[in-house]
Amino acid sequence: MESATESLLAGSSLEQFTTLLYRLTGMKFGEKKRYYLERRVTERMKRTATTDIVRYLYLLEHDPHERQLLINAVTINETYFLREDHQLAALADDILPAIAAKKQPGDLIRIWSLPCSTGEEAYSIALWLLERWPLVDAYNVEIIGSDIDTHALDAAREGYYSARSLGRLPEEMLSAYFEQEHNHRRRIVQDLRESVLFTQVNLNDCASVASQGGFDIILCRNLLIYFDEASRAEAAQNLHEALFPGGYLLLGHSESMARIDERFDLVRLDRAIVYRRR
Repeated sequence: MESATESLLAGSSLEQFTTLLYRLTGMKFGEKKRYYLERRVTERMKRTATTDIVRYLYLLEHDPHERQLLINAVTINETYFLREDHQLAALADDILPAIAAKKQPGDLIRIWSLPCSTGEEAYSIALWLLERWPLVDAYNVEIIGSDIDTHALDAAREGYYSARSLGRLPEEMLSAYFEQEHNHRRRIVQDLRESVLFTQVNLNDCASVASQGGFDIILCRNLLIYFDEASRAEAAQNLHEALFPGGYLLLGHSESMARIDERFDLVRLDRAIVYRRR
C-alpha cells in the first residue's frame, strides 16, 4: 500500500495535478510538495471510490464540487488570533484615523481579510477595533472575511476555537467575547459572529474579487508566498482594483508589493510597513 501511495503522483500525473491546481488557485505546487499532494489526493480518491488516477483526473475536470473539495484539502489554514498584532495596532492607530478623516461620522468603512482561514484573521480585526479604536461606533465598519476553502469558511461562521487558536488572547478578552469552554473549545459570541460576513473568493479570479465590491483596507497576509511571479502579478492587479484610491493594503511580514506592482506606494508607519493605492 505504501509503495502504491508513493508512486501515485509520478511523472505526468504530478504535472497534471499541479497544472490543474495552479489554474484553479494560482498556487504553485511542485516535486517538493509531491508527498503533501499524494496524501490529500489519496484521501479524496477513497472518498469518491475512485481507484484509478486517470479516472480521478477526469472526475475533477467534470465535477465542480469535487474540484472544490480537493482545493479545500490542499489549502493551508494555519493561523491564530492576534497574529502579527503590530499590524492591527497600525490599523487602529494610523490607518483607520487616516481613512476616517476623509469621511463623515456614520459613513461606511469596508475592511477585507483575505484569506481569512477559519475566521481568526477577520475576527481578530473586529476584536482589536472594539478594544483599541475609540471611534469604532462612530462609523459603519464592515468586515468581510474571504477564503477559497469552503470548509474553512463554514468553520469561521460556526466560530468554535481551540486553546491553540486562542493562546494569545488575554483573559479579559476571552471572558468578554467568547462563551465558556465546552469540549476544549470556546465559541465567539453571537454578536461578533453576525458582525463579520464570510464569502468565498479566489484572489486570482478577477470576477470573484470584483463581486466583493471596493474596500478602504485589505489585509492579505501570507498568501502571495504560495504564488509564482505570474500569479502574484495577477493577484496584485485584482487587489489594486478592489481597493479604493488611497486605500491601504497590508501584507505578511515576508511579502512585498514593491517589485510586483508600482501602483502601490510603500508607507512606513511606526508599527508596520503597508502599501497604499495611488
